[in-house]
Amino acid sequence: MTNLTTPSVLAFESKLACSDALLSSGNWEQRADTTQWQAVNVIEKSVRGTISNRVKGAKASKIDAEVEKANLQTVDNAALPFNADTLKVSFSLRVLGDLSVPSTCNNPDYQKALAGLISEYVQENSFSVLALRFATNLANGRFLWRNRVGAEQVEVRISHADKQWVFDAQELSLRDFSHKDEQLSQLAAVIEQGLMGEKPTLIKVAAFSRLGEGQTVFPSQELVMNSSGNKSKYLYQLNQQAAMHSQKIGNALRTIDTWYPEASEFGPIAIEPYGSVTNRGVAYRKPKEKTDFYTLLDNWILKGQAPSNEQQHYVIAMLIRGGVFGE
Repeated sequence: MTNLTTPSVLAFESKLACSDALLSSGNWEQRADTTQWQAVNVIEKSVRGTISNRVKGAKASKIDAEVEKANLQTVDNAALPFNADTLKVSFSLRVLGDLSVPSTCNNPDYQKALAGLISEYVQENSFSVLALRFATNLANGRFLWRNRVGAEQVEVRISHADKQWVFDAQELSLRDFSHKDEQLSQLAAVIEQGLMGEKPTLIKVAAFSRLGEGQTVFPSQELVMNSSGNKSKYLYQLNQQAAMHSQKIGNALRTIDTWYPEASEFGPIAIEPYGSVTNRGVAYRKPKEKTDFYTLLDNWILKGQAPSNEQQHYVIAMLIRGGVFGE
C-alpha cells in the first residue's frame, strides 16, 4: 500500500445528476393540480437610480454635482403575476451508483485500493448518513434559496415511481439534520438504493413557495462575460421561462458538511475540496490544518491512515459530488 502513488488522471462523475429547475406561478389552493399554472417570465426593466457608491477625494467635496448624475440601469426582473400568490420550482434528480468506479483513472493499483476503501466504508456505514442528509435538503426546500425567505408557507412534493411524499418545508431546519420521520426515512432509503446502484432512481421534485401576489422571485443570475450592452443583470431562462441552473440546485443538495472545524458556528456548507464558501471569501478546510479533501484522501489511501468516521462521510460525499482529483 505504501508504494501507491496518486494517479495523474483521476475523475469521478457526479452521482447526484440534477436537471435545471423551471419556475411557474399559480395559487396556493391549486397546487394539487398545476396543469393550468403559468410560466414565470423574465422581463427587462430600465430604472433611474441614484449614485450610492463611495465617493472619495475631489468628488466628495462636490457631492451635489455627483448626485445630480443619474445612475441609469437596465436589468432583468422576474415576479409572480398579480393573480398568483405562489411560486412553483420543479426539477428532476437522477441518483447514480457505481461510486467505486471512477470515470477516469490511469493507475489500476490505485483504483483497486480506492474501490476496496469505498466498499469497506459501505459495509460499515452503507450510504444511510449521506442519503438522509440529501433527502433532508430536498424536503426542507434548501434549493429554493432566496425564494424560501419570508414565504408564508413552503411545501415540497417529491415523487419516485408510484410513491409520493409531501413535506412542510418550514418544519425542517436548515441548520441541522436531526429531523426524523417516516416519510423522510422512505425518501432517504430511495436515495440510498440509487447510490448502491440497486436500481435506477429518478426523483421528481416540485416545491411551492407562497410569497404573495406580484412578489419578486429569484431565478439564477447569468454570469455575463465581455458584455457590450448596458444591461447589468441577466436572469437565466429556458424557452422564455425563468429557471435555475442545475449547479445551483446541486450546490443546495450537497450542503451537508457539518464536519468542518467551525460548523457549530456557521452551520452546514456545501461539500467542496477546501470547504470554500465564495460569498464569505473563506475556505473552511485548509490544507495546513489537514482537514481538506486531498490530505484526508491521500492519508487514507496512500498511508493507510483512516480518518475519523465523520471525515470519512465527508470524503465519500466528495466522491459523490464528483470532480477531477488527479495529481
